[in-house]
Amino acid sequence: MLPLLSACSQLTTPSQPEPDGHTLNETQLHADIRELASDRYQGRLPTTEGETLTLAYLQSRFEQMGLKPGNGDSYLQPVPMRRLKTTGAKLTIDGQPQRYLFDMVLNSFSDAPTVNLSASELVFVGYGINAPEYQWNDYAGLDVKGKTVVMLVNDPGFASEDPALFRGTTMTYYGRWDYKFAEAGRQGAAAALIIHDTRPASYPWMVVQNSWTGPQLDLANSQDPHPMLEGWLTKDAARAVLARAGEDLDTLTAQATEQPMHRRLGLTVDAALNQTIDFATSHNVVALLPGIEAAEEEVIYTAHWDHIGAQGEEIYNGAMDNATGIAALLALADAFSQGPQPRRSVRFLAVTGEEQGLLGSRYYAANPITPLGQVAGVFNVDSTNIYGRTRDYTLVGQGQSELEQLLIDATTEQGRHISPEARPGAGSYYRSDHFSFVRQGVPSVYARGGQIPWDDATAQYKSAMQARVKGCYHGPCDTYHPDWDLSGTLQDISVYLEAGRALAEGESWPGFLPGSEFFPLRPAGDAAP
Repeated sequence: MLPLLSACSQLTTPSQPEPDGHTLNETQLHADIRELASDRYQGRLPTTEGETLTLAYLQSRFEQMGLKPGNGDSYLQPVPMRRLKTTGAKLTIDGQPQRYLFDMVLNSFSDAPTVNLSASELVFVGYGINAPEYQWNDYAGLDVKGKTVVMLVNDPGFASEDPALFRGTTMTYYGRWDYKFAEAGRQGAAAALIIHDTRPASYPWMVVQNSWTGPQLDLANSQDPHPMLEGWLTKDAARAVLARAGEDLDTLTAQATEQPMHRRLGLTVDAALNQTIDFATSHNVVALLPGIEAAEEEVIYTAHWDHIGAQGEEIYNGAMDNATGIAALLALADAFSQGPQPRRSVRFLAVTGEEQGLLGSRYYAANPITPLGQVAGVFNVDSTNIYGRTRDYTLVGQGQSELEQLLIDATTEQGRHISPEARPGAGSYYRSDHFSFVRQGVPSVYARGGQIPWDDATAQYKSAMQARVKGCYHGPCDTYHPDWDLSGTLQDISVYLEAGRALAEGESWPGFLPGSEFFPLRPAGDAAP
Protein backbone atom coordinates (compact mmCIF):
# COMPACT_ATOMS: atom_id res chain seq x y z
CA MET A 1 0.00 0.00 0.00
CA LEU A 2 1.40 3.36 -1.00
CA PRO A 3 1.85 5.97 1.76
CA LEU A 4 -0.66 8.79 1.95
CA LEU A 5 0.47 12.06 0.44
CA SER A 6 1.47 14.95 2.66
CA ALA A 7 -1.87 16.65 2.13
CA CYS A 8 -3.54 13.91 4.14
CA SER A 9 -1.54 14.61 7.26
CA GLN A 10 -1.71 18.38 6.96
CA LEU A 11 -5.35 18.90 6.06
CA THR A 12 -6.41 22.44 6.71
CA THR A 13 -9.49 24.42 7.66
CA PRO A 14 -10.72 27.57 5.90
CA SER A 15 -8.88 29.68 8.48
CA GLN A 16 -5.55 28.01 7.64
CA PRO A 17 -4.82 28.31 3.91
CA GLU A 18 -2.97 25.29 2.58
CA PRO A 19 0.69 25.99 1.79
CA ASP A 20 1.80 25.84 -1.82
CA GLY A 21 3.40 22.64 -3.05
CA HIS A 22 1.00 20.07 -1.66
CA THR A 23 -0.11 17.44 -4.12
CA LEU A 24 -3.77 18.14 -3.34
CA ASN A 25 -4.58 21.80 -3.10
CA GLU A 26 -7.74 23.23 -1.53
CA THR A 27 -7.18 26.59 -3.21
CA GLN A 28 -7.29 24.99 -6.65
CA LEU A 29 -10.42 23.03 -5.70
CA HIS A 30 -12.14 26.29 -4.84
CA ALA A 31 -10.98 27.89 -8.10
CA ASP A 32 -12.32 25.04 -10.25
CA ILE A 33 -15.68 24.92 -8.46
CA ARG A 34 -16.08 28.70 -8.55
CA GLU A 35 -15.40 28.79 -12.29
CA LEU A 36 -17.59 25.87 -13.36
CA ALA A 37 -20.50 26.93 -11.12
CA SER A 38 -20.46 30.56 -12.27
CA ASP A 39 -23.43 32.07 -14.13
CA ARG A 40 -21.30 32.29 -17.27
CA TYR A 41 -21.72 28.53 -17.72
CA GLN A 42 -25.53 28.79 -17.57
CA GLY A 43 -25.96 25.58 -15.58
CA ARG A 44 -23.77 23.41 -17.88
CA LEU A 45 -26.66 21.91 -19.82
CA PRO A 46 -25.39 19.55 -22.56
CA THR A 47 -25.55 20.77 -26.17
CA THR A 48 -25.65 24.45 -25.13
CA GLU A 49 -23.10 27.26 -24.90
CA GLY A 50 -22.61 26.12 -21.32
CA GLU A 51 -21.22 22.85 -22.65
CA THR A 52 -18.88 24.65 -25.05
CA LEU A 53 -17.39 26.67 -22.19
CA THR A 54 -17.12 23.60 -19.94
CA LEU A 55 -15.32 21.53 -22.57
CA ALA A 56 -12.83 24.30 -23.22
CA TYR A 57 -12.10 24.71 -19.51
CA LEU A 58 -11.62 20.99 -18.86
CA GLN A 59 -9.45 20.50 -21.94
CA SER A 60 -7.29 23.46 -20.92
CA ARG A 61 -6.81 22.07 -17.41
CA PHE A 62 -5.84 18.61 -18.69
CA GLU A 63 -3.40 20.18 -21.15
CA GLN A 64 -1.81 22.19 -18.32
CA MET A 65 -1.17 18.92 -16.49
CA GLY A 66 0.55 17.40 -19.50
CA LEU A 67 -2.00 14.57 -19.81
CA LYS A 68 -2.51 13.09 -23.26
CA PRO A 69 -5.76 13.29 -25.21
CA GLY A 70 -7.79 10.23 -24.28
CA ASN A 71 -9.52 9.60 -27.62
CA GLY A 72 -6.80 9.33 -30.23
CA ASP A 73 -5.55 12.86 -30.76
CA SER A 74 -8.63 14.43 -29.14
CA TYR A 75 -9.73 15.08 -25.57
CA LEU A 76 -13.35 14.77 -26.72
CA GLN A 77 -15.57 11.77 -27.34
CA PRO A 78 -18.69 12.81 -29.28
CA VAL A 79 -21.95 11.56 -27.75
CA PRO A 80 -24.82 11.78 -30.29
CA MET A 81 -28.07 12.79 -28.63
CA ARG A 82 -31.71 13.53 -29.31
CA ARG A 83 -33.04 16.67 -27.68
CA LEU A 84 -36.76 16.66 -26.92
CA LYS A 85 -38.73 19.54 -25.46
CA THR A 86 -42.35 19.29 -24.42
CA THR A 87 -44.28 22.33 -25.65
CA GLY A 88 -47.63 21.24 -24.27
CA ALA A 89 -48.87 18.30 -22.23
CA LYS A 90 -52.36 17.33 -21.12
CA LEU A 91 -53.41 14.36 -19.02
CA THR A 92 -56.99 13.49 -18.12
CA ILE A 93 -57.95 10.53 -15.95
CA ASP A 94 -61.60 9.52 -15.75
CA GLY A 95 -62.50 12.88 -17.25
CA GLN A 96 -60.55 14.82 -14.61
CA PRO A 97 -57.73 17.03 -15.92
CA GLN A 98 -54.41 16.70 -14.09
CA ARG A 99 -52.55 20.00 -13.74
CA TYR A 100 -49.14 20.05 -15.43
CA LEU A 101 -46.34 20.63 -12.89
CA PHE A 102 -48.73 20.65 -9.93
CA ASP A 103 -50.34 17.20 -10.30
CA MET A 104 -48.18 15.61 -12.96
CA VAL A 105 -45.30 15.89 -15.37
CA LEU A 106 -45.27 14.12 -18.71
CA ASN A 107 -42.69 13.44 -21.42
CA SER A 108 -42.26 11.28 -24.46
CA PHE A 109 -39.11 9.74 -25.91
CA SER A 110 -40.81 8.78 -29.16
CA ASP A 111 -39.79 10.35 -32.46
CA ALA A 112 -43.26 11.82 -33.00
CA PRO A 113 -43.77 15.58 -32.58
CA THR A 114 -47.35 14.92 -31.46
CA VAL A 115 -48.39 12.06 -29.21
CA ASN A 116 -52.02 11.28 -28.45
CA LEU A 117 -53.47 8.67 -26.15
CA SER A 118 -57.18 8.03 -26.13
CA ALA A 119 -59.31 5.93 -23.76
CA SER A 120 -56.36 3.91 -22.50
CA GLU A 121 -57.26 1.63 -19.62
CA LEU A 122 -55.55 2.52 -16.32
CA VAL A 123 -54.02 -0.41 -14.41
CA PHE A 124 -52.31 -0.30 -11.03
CA VAL A 125 -49.25 -2.60 -11.19
CA GLY A 126 -47.90 -2.42 -7.64
CA TYR A 127 -44.21 -1.54 -7.82
CA GLY A 128 -44.01 -2.29 -11.53
CA ILE A 129 -41.34 -4.95 -10.96
CA ASN A 130 -40.53 -8.19 -12.77
CA ALA A 131 -37.62 -9.72 -10.83
CA PRO A 132 -37.25 -13.49 -11.26
CA GLU A 133 -34.37 -13.71 -8.76
CA TYR A 134 -36.66 -12.30 -6.07
CA GLN A 135 -39.64 -14.39 -7.22
CA TRP A 136 -41.57 -11.20 -7.87
CA ASN A 137 -43.64 -10.23 -10.93
CA ASP A 138 -46.29 -7.54 -10.70
CA TYR A 139 -47.12 -8.16 -14.37
CA ALA A 140 -47.74 -11.90 -14.05
CA GLY A 141 -50.76 -12.92 -16.12
CA LEU A 142 -51.40 -9.33 -17.19
CA ASP A 143 -51.49 -7.93 -20.72
CA VAL A 144 -50.84 -4.18 -20.62
CA LYS A 145 -50.44 -3.55 -24.34
CA GLY A 146 -52.03 -0.20 -25.10
CA LYS A 147 -52.80 0.40 -21.43
CA THR A 148 -51.52 2.96 -18.95
CA VAL A 149 -49.79 1.55 -15.90
CA VAL A 150 -49.47 3.42 -12.62
CA MET A 151 -47.01 2.23 -9.98
CA LEU A 152 -45.30 2.95 -6.68
CA VAL A 153 -41.79 4.33 -6.35
CA ASN A 154 -38.88 2.32 -4.82
CA ASP A 155 -39.32 -1.41 -4.07
CA PRO A 156 -41.21 -3.59 -1.56
CA GLY A 157 -38.18 -4.12 0.67
CA PHE A 158 -37.93 -0.42 1.46
CA ALA A 159 -41.59 -0.14 2.41
CA SER A 160 -41.65 -3.32 4.49
CA GLU A 161 -38.22 -2.85 6.11
CA ASP A 162 -38.01 -6.65 5.97
CA PRO A 163 -34.38 -7.65 5.27
CA ALA A 164 -35.62 -10.88 3.67
CA LEU A 165 -37.65 -8.97 1.06
CA PHE A 166 -35.47 -7.75 -1.82
CA ARG A 167 -32.64 -6.05 0.15
CA GLY A 168 -34.73 -4.61 2.93
CA THR A 169 -34.31 -0.87 3.36
CA THR A 170 -31.47 -0.82 0.82
CA MET A 171 -32.97 -0.03 -2.57
CA THR A 172 -32.32 -2.43 -5.43
CA TYR A 173 -32.15 -1.39 -9.05
CA TYR A 174 -35.79 -2.50 -9.34
CA GLY A 175 -36.73 0.52 -7.26
CA ARG A 176 -35.29 3.03 -9.72
CA TRP A 177 -37.57 5.06 -11.98
CA ASP A 178 -35.52 4.27 -15.09
CA TYR A 179 -35.99 0.54 -14.51
CA LYS A 180 -39.75 0.98 -13.96
CA PHE A 181 -40.28 2.93 -17.17
CA ALA A 182 -38.14 0.49 -19.14
CA GLU A 183 -40.02 -2.53 -17.78
CA ALA A 184 -43.35 -0.90 -18.62
CA GLY A 185 -42.00 -0.44 -22.16
CA ARG A 186 -40.90 -4.08 -22.34
CA GLN A 187 -44.38 -5.11 -21.23
CA GLY A 188 -45.94 -3.07 -24.06
CA ALA A 189 -47.63 -0.35 -22.00
CA ALA A 190 -48.63 2.76 -23.93
CA ALA A 191 -47.98 5.01 -20.95
CA ALA A 192 -46.45 4.70 -17.49
CA LEU A 193 -46.93 6.89 -14.42
CA ILE A 194 -44.96 6.68 -11.18
CA ILE A 195 -46.56 7.89 -7.96
CA HIS A 196 -44.16 10.28 -6.29
CA ASP A 197 -43.62 9.98 -2.55
CA THR A 198 -40.82 12.01 -1.01
CA ARG A 199 -39.51 9.46 1.50
CA PRO A 200 -39.14 6.40 -0.78
CA ALA A 201 -38.12 8.58 -3.74
CA SER A 202 -35.54 10.33 -1.51
CA TYR A 203 -36.25 13.73 -3.09
CA PRO A 204 -39.20 16.17 -3.08
CA TRP A 205 -41.63 16.90 -5.91
CA MET A 206 -39.61 20.02 -6.75
CA VAL A 207 -36.81 17.79 -8.04
CA VAL A 208 -39.24 16.04 -10.39
CA GLN A 209 -40.53 19.40 -11.59
CA ASN A 210 -37.05 20.73 -12.30
CA SER A 211 -35.60 17.56 -13.81
CA TRP A 212 -38.54 16.45 -15.95
CA THR A 213 -39.33 19.78 -17.58
CA GLY A 214 -37.33 21.74 -20.10
CA PRO A 215 -35.21 20.01 -22.75
CA GLN A 216 -34.87 16.26 -22.20
CA LEU A 217 -31.95 14.38 -23.69
CA ASP A 218 -31.63 10.79 -24.84
CA LEU A 219 -28.96 8.95 -26.75
CA ALA A 220 -29.57 9.11 -30.48
CA ASN A 221 -30.67 5.76 -31.90
CA SER A 222 -31.21 4.46 -28.37
CA GLN A 223 -32.68 0.99 -28.26
CA ASP A 224 -33.94 1.38 -24.70
CA PRO A 225 -37.57 0.36 -24.32
CA HIS A 226 -39.88 3.30 -23.64
CA PRO A 227 -43.65 3.56 -23.32
CA MET A 228 -45.12 6.17 -25.63
CA LEU A 229 -45.58 8.48 -22.60
CA GLU A 230 -43.74 8.56 -19.28
CA GLY A 231 -44.57 10.70 -16.30
CA TRP A 232 -45.10 11.19 -12.60
CA LEU A 233 -48.14 11.87 -10.43
CA THR A 234 -47.99 13.60 -7.09
CA LYS A 235 -49.09 11.48 -4.16
CA ASP A 236 -52.16 13.64 -3.61
CA ALA A 237 -53.15 13.45 -7.27
CA ALA A 238 -52.72 9.66 -7.27
CA ARG A 239 -54.76 9.36 -4.09
CA ALA A 240 -57.62 11.28 -5.72
CA VAL A 241 -57.43 9.20 -8.90
CA LEU A 242 -57.53 5.92 -6.99
CA ALA A 243 -60.43 7.15 -4.88
CA ARG A 244 -62.45 7.60 -8.10
CA ALA A 245 -61.86 3.90 -8.70
CA GLY A 246 -63.02 3.07 -5.17
CA GLU A 247 -59.50 2.29 -4.04
CA ASP A 248 -57.37 3.65 -1.21
CA LEU A 249 -53.70 4.41 -1.91
CA ASP A 250 -52.49 3.33 1.52
CA THR A 251 -54.38 0.04 1.33
CA LEU A 252 -53.07 -0.69 -2.17
CA THR A 253 -49.53 0.16 -1.05
CA ALA A 254 -49.78 -2.29 1.84
CA GLN A 255 -51.11 -5.03 -0.44
CA ALA A 256 -48.46 -4.37 -3.11
CA THR A 257 -45.73 -4.57 -0.46
CA GLU A 258 -46.86 -7.98 0.80
CA GLN A 259 -46.89 -9.74 -2.56
CA PRO A 260 -46.85 -9.07 -6.31
CA MET A 261 -50.15 -7.66 -7.47
CA HIS A 262 -51.99 -5.62 -10.06
CA ARG A 263 -55.49 -4.24 -10.28
CA ARG A 264 -57.60 -2.99 -13.15
CA LEU A 265 -59.11 0.29 -12.01
CA GLY A 266 -61.96 0.76 -14.45
CA LEU A 267 -60.69 4.23 -15.38
CA THR A 268 -59.50 5.56 -18.71
CA VAL A 269 -56.64 7.89 -19.57
CA ASP A 270 -56.52 10.51 -22.30
CA ALA A 271 -53.33 12.40 -22.99
CA ALA A 272 -51.86 14.73 -25.58
CA LEU A 273 -48.28 15.92 -25.86
CA ASN A 274 -46.54 18.18 -28.33
CA GLN A 275 -42.76 18.33 -28.52
CA THR A 276 -39.92 19.58 -30.60
CA ILE A 277 -37.23 17.09 -31.57
CA ASP A 278 -33.77 17.77 -32.87
CA PHE A 279 -30.42 16.07 -32.85
CA ALA A 280 -27.29 17.41 -31.27
CA THR A 281 -23.89 16.18 -30.21
CA SER A 282 -22.62 16.43 -26.67
CA HIS A 283 -19.19 15.26 -25.50
CA ASN A 284 -17.36 13.31 -22.89
CA VAL A 285 -13.95 14.77 -22.02
CA VAL A 286 -11.19 12.16 -21.84
CA ALA A 287 -7.58 12.49 -20.70
CA LEU A 288 -5.01 9.71 -20.39
CA LEU A 289 -1.90 8.98 -18.37
CA PRO A 290 -0.30 6.00 -20.17
CA GLY A 291 1.09 3.18 -18.09
CA ILE A 292 4.73 2.20 -18.42
CA GLU A 293 4.45 -1.58 -18.20
CA ALA A 294 0.84 -2.65 -18.80
CA ALA A 295 -0.47 0.32 -20.76
CA GLU A 296 -3.27 -1.75 -22.29
CA GLU A 297 -4.79 -2.21 -18.82
CA GLU A 298 -6.65 0.69 -17.25
CA VAL A 299 -7.97 2.32 -14.13
CA ILE A 300 -10.73 4.88 -14.77
CA TYR A 301 -11.82 7.89 -12.73
CA THR A 302 -15.20 9.43 -13.62
CA ALA A 303 -17.28 12.47 -12.73
CA HIS A 304 -20.09 14.17 -14.62
CA TRP A 305 -19.63 17.75 -15.79
CA ASP A 306 -23.28 18.51 -16.65
CA HIS A 307 -26.18 19.98 -14.72
CA ILE A 308 -29.71 21.00 -15.69
CA GLY A 309 -29.13 24.44 -17.22
CA ALA A 310 -31.35 27.48 -16.84
CA GLN A 311 -35.11 27.97 -16.78
CA GLY A 312 -36.24 31.48 -17.49
CA GLU A 313 -34.30 33.86 -15.26
CA GLU A 314 -33.10 31.13 -12.91
CA ILE A 315 -29.78 29.40 -13.45
CA TYR A 316 -29.22 25.96 -11.93
CA ASN A 317 -25.46 26.23 -11.42
CA GLY A 318 -24.96 22.80 -9.86
CA ALA A 319 -22.08 23.79 -7.60
CA MET A 320 -22.35 20.75 -5.34
CA ASP A 321 -23.82 18.59 -8.10
CA ASN A 322 -21.37 18.30 -9.70
CA ALA A 323 -18.84 21.12 -9.98
CA THR A 324 -17.34 19.74 -6.76
CA GLY A 325 -16.96 16.29 -8.32
CA ILE A 326 -15.34 17.66 -11.47
CA ALA A 327 -12.95 19.70 -9.33
CA ALA A 328 -12.06 16.51 -7.47
CA LEU A 329 -11.49 14.68 -10.77
CA LEU A 330 -9.13 17.45 -11.86
CA ALA A 331 -7.30 17.25 -8.54
CA LEU A 332 -6.83 13.50 -8.98
CA ALA A 333 -5.60 13.97 -12.53
CA ASP A 334 -3.16 16.65 -11.38
CA ALA A 335 -1.81 14.42 -8.60
CA PHE A 336 -1.26 11.50 -10.99
CA SER A 337 0.37 13.77 -13.55
CA GLN A 338 3.05 14.72 -11.02
CA GLY A 339 4.29 11.13 -10.97
CA PRO A 340 5.44 8.54 -10.60
CA GLN A 341 4.04 7.15 -13.85
CA PRO A 342 1.98 4.05 -12.97
CA ARG A 343 2.26 0.50 -14.28
CA ARG A 344 -1.27 0.57 -15.74
CA SER A 345 -2.79 3.45 -17.67
CA VAL A 346 -5.13 5.82 -15.85
CA ARG A 347 -8.02 7.41 -17.72
CA PHE A 348 -9.85 10.51 -16.50
CA LEU A 349 -13.38 10.66 -17.86
CA ALA A 350 -15.61 13.72 -17.42
CA VAL A 351 -18.97 12.57 -18.75
CA THR A 352 -22.01 14.35 -20.09
CA GLY A 353 -25.72 13.80 -19.52
CA GLU A 354 -25.68 12.22 -16.06
CA GLU A 355 -28.70 14.26 -15.03
CA GLN A 356 -30.64 12.94 -18.02
CA GLY A 357 -30.08 9.27 -17.23
CA LEU A 358 -26.31 8.62 -17.15
CA LEU A 359 -26.15 9.25 -20.90
CA GLY A 360 -22.45 10.01 -21.26
CA SER A 361 -21.26 7.10 -19.14
CA ARG A 362 -23.77 4.77 -20.80
CA TYR A 363 -22.43 5.81 -24.19
CA TYR A 364 -18.84 5.33 -23.11
CA ALA A 365 -19.59 1.91 -21.59
CA ALA A 366 -21.21 0.87 -24.89
CA ASN A 367 -18.43 2.47 -26.98
CA PRO A 368 -15.29 2.22 -24.83
CA ILE A 369 -12.01 3.58 -26.11
CA THR A 370 -10.26 0.63 -24.47
CA PRO A 371 -12.25 -2.65 -24.17
CA LEU A 372 -13.93 -2.84 -20.77
CA GLY A 373 -12.43 -6.27 -20.22
CA GLN A 374 -9.10 -4.46 -19.82
CA VAL A 375 -10.42 -2.06 -17.15
CA ALA A 376 -9.40 -3.16 -13.66
CA GLY A 377 -11.81 -0.83 -11.90
CA VAL A 378 -13.67 2.48 -11.90
CA PHE A 379 -13.72 5.22 -9.24
CA ASN A 380 -16.63 7.68 -9.51
CA VAL A 381 -16.94 11.12 -7.89
CA ASP A 382 -20.35 12.77 -7.55
CA SER A 383 -20.83 15.69 -5.13
CA THR A 384 -17.99 15.94 -2.61
CA ASN A 385 -17.92 16.79 1.10
CA ILE A 386 -18.26 20.53 1.72
CA TYR A 387 -18.72 20.09 5.48
CA GLY A 388 -15.13 19.70 6.68
CA ARG A 389 -13.09 16.71 7.79
CA THR A 390 -14.79 13.58 9.09
CA ARG A 391 -13.75 10.61 11.16
CA ASP A 392 -15.62 8.21 8.90
CA TYR A 393 -16.13 7.56 5.19
CA THR A 394 -19.14 6.20 3.30
CA LEU A 395 -18.99 3.48 0.67
CA VAL A 396 -22.20 3.71 -1.34
CA GLY A 397 -23.74 0.27 -1.88
CA GLN A 398 -21.05 -1.45 0.17
CA GLY A 399 -20.75 -5.17 -0.39
CA GLN A 400 -20.65 -5.15 -4.18
CA SER A 401 -17.03 -5.81 -5.17
CA GLU A 402 -13.46 -6.55 -4.09
CA LEU A 403 -12.50 -3.07 -5.28
CA GLU A 404 -13.98 -1.69 -2.04
CA GLN A 405 -11.16 -3.19 0.01
CA LEU A 406 -8.69 -0.72 -1.48
CA LEU A 407 -10.82 2.14 -0.17
CA ILE A 408 -11.17 0.48 3.22
CA ASP A 409 -7.40 0.09 3.49
CA ALA A 410 -6.74 3.72 2.52
CA THR A 411 -9.41 4.99 4.92
CA THR A 412 -7.94 2.95 7.77
CA GLU A 413 -4.49 4.41 7.10
CA GLN A 414 -5.99 7.87 7.61
CA GLY A 415 -7.23 6.84 11.05
CA ARG A 416 -10.83 6.86 9.84
CA HIS A 417 -13.42 4.11 9.53
CA ILE A 418 -16.13 3.07 7.08
CA SER A 419 -19.73 3.90 8.01
CA PRO A 420 -22.89 2.53 6.40
CA GLU A 421 -24.96 4.77 4.15
CA ALA A 422 -27.26 7.10 6.05
CA ARG A 423 -30.05 6.49 3.50
CA PRO A 424 -29.55 3.17 1.72
CA GLY A 425 -33.14 3.34 0.50
CA ALA A 426 -32.24 6.24 -1.79
CA GLY A 427 -30.58 3.79 -4.19
CA SER A 428 -27.55 6.01 -4.71
CA TYR A 429 -25.50 3.07 -6.01
CA TYR A 430 -27.74 3.00 -9.09
CA ARG A 431 -27.92 6.75 -9.59
CA SER A 432 -24.45 7.83 -10.73
CA ASP A 433 -22.08 7.12 -13.57
CA HIS A 434 -20.16 4.19 -12.09
CA PHE A 435 -23.34 2.14 -12.53
CA SER A 436 -23.04 2.26 -16.33
CA PHE A 437 -19.79 0.31 -15.92
CA VAL A 438 -21.20 -2.02 -13.27
CA ARG A 439 -23.93 -3.10 -15.68
CA GLN A 440 -21.18 -4.05 -18.14
CA GLY A 441 -19.35 -6.15 -15.55
CA VAL A 442 -16.67 -3.69 -14.40
CA PRO A 443 -16.28 -3.37 -10.60
CA SER A 444 -16.83 0.28 -9.78
CA VAL A 445 -17.02 2.26 -6.57
CA TYR A 446 -18.77 5.41 -5.50
CA ALA A 447 -17.80 6.82 -2.11
CA ARG A 448 -18.38 10.10 -0.32
CA GLY A 449 -17.74 11.97 2.90
CA GLY A 450 -18.76 10.53 6.22
CA GLN A 451 -21.17 11.80 8.85
CA ILE A 452 -18.99 12.22 11.96
CA PRO A 453 -17.28 15.65 12.13
CA TRP A 454 -13.60 15.69 13.01
CA ASP A 455 -14.04 17.99 16.02
CA ASP A 456 -16.54 20.34 17.70
CA ALA A 457 -15.61 23.32 15.56
CA THR A 458 -16.22 21.28 12.41
CA ALA A 459 -19.54 20.06 13.81
CA GLN A 460 -20.70 23.63 14.36
CA TYR A 461 -19.61 24.68 10.88
CA LYS A 462 -21.34 21.64 9.34
CA SER A 463 -24.62 22.37 11.09
CA ALA A 464 -24.59 25.98 9.92
CA MET A 465 -23.66 25.09 6.33
CA GLN A 466 -26.28 22.33 6.10
CA ALA A 467 -28.91 24.88 7.07
CA ARG A 468 -27.69 27.22 4.31
CA VAL A 469 -27.80 24.62 1.53
CA LYS A 470 -30.90 22.71 2.66
CA GLY A 471 -33.31 22.09 -0.20
CA CYS A 472 -30.83 23.16 -2.89
CA TYR A 473 -30.43 19.78 -4.61
CA HIS A 474 -31.37 20.39 -8.27
CA GLY A 475 -32.47 23.88 -7.29
CA PRO A 476 -31.23 27.36 -8.25
CA CYS A 477 -29.67 27.78 -4.79
CA ASP A 478 -27.03 25.10 -5.45
CA THR A 479 -24.40 27.80 -5.87
CA TYR A 480 -20.76 28.16 -4.93
CA HIS A 481 -19.92 29.39 -1.40
CA PRO A 482 -16.41 30.81 -0.98
CA ASP A 483 -16.42 29.81 2.71
CA TRP A 484 -16.93 26.11 1.99
CA ASP A 485 -14.50 24.01 4.02
CA LEU A 486 -13.12 21.53 1.48
CA SER A 487 -10.65 19.87 3.83
CA GLY A 488 -13.01 16.89 3.95
CA THR A 489 -12.91 16.74 0.16
CA LEU A 490 -9.12 16.55 0.40
CA GLN A 491 -9.43 13.62 2.82
CA ASP A 492 -11.72 11.77 0.45
CA ILE A 493 -9.71 12.54 -2.69
CA SER A 494 -6.66 11.16 -0.89
CA VAL A 495 -8.49 7.86 -0.33
CA TYR A 496 -9.35 7.65 -4.03
CA LEU A 497 -5.81 8.62 -4.95
CA GLU A 498 -4.17 5.97 -2.81
CA ALA A 499 -6.66 3.28 -3.80
CA GLY A 500 -6.36 4.12 -7.50
CA ARG A 501 -2.57 4.16 -7.35
CA ALA A 502 -2.54 0.78 -5.63
CA LEU A 503 -4.75 -0.63 -8.39
CA ALA A 504 -2.74 1.05 -11.14
CA GLU A 505 0.56 -0.23 -9.74
CA GLY A 506 -0.69 -3.74 -8.99
CA GLU A 507 -1.74 -6.78 -10.96
CA SER A 508 -5.05 -7.60 -9.27
CA TRP A 509 -8.37 -7.84 -11.13
CA PRO A 510 -11.13 -7.17 -8.59
CA GLY A 511 -14.40 -9.00 -9.09
CA PHE A 512 -17.93 -8.77 -7.76
CA LEU A 513 -18.67 -10.41 -4.42
CA PRO A 514 -21.00 -13.43 -4.17
CA GLY A 515 -23.72 -11.33 -2.49
CA SER A 516 -23.85 -8.86 -5.39
CA GLU A 517 -26.47 -9.17 -8.12
CA PHE A 518 -23.59 -8.50 -10.55
CA PHE A 519 -21.44 -11.43 -9.35
CA PRO A 520 -22.04 -13.49 -12.53
CA LEU A 521 -20.59 -10.69 -14.70
CA ARG A 522 -17.08 -10.80 -13.17
CA PRO A 523 -16.94 -13.18 -10.21
CA ALA A 524 -14.51 -12.44 -7.41
CA GLY A 525 -11.45 -14.68 -7.55
CA ASP A 526 -11.44 -15.07 -11.33
CA ALA A 527 -8.12 -14.61 -13.10
CA ALA A 528 -7.40 -11.55 -15.22
CA PRO A 529 -8.91 -11.61 -18.71
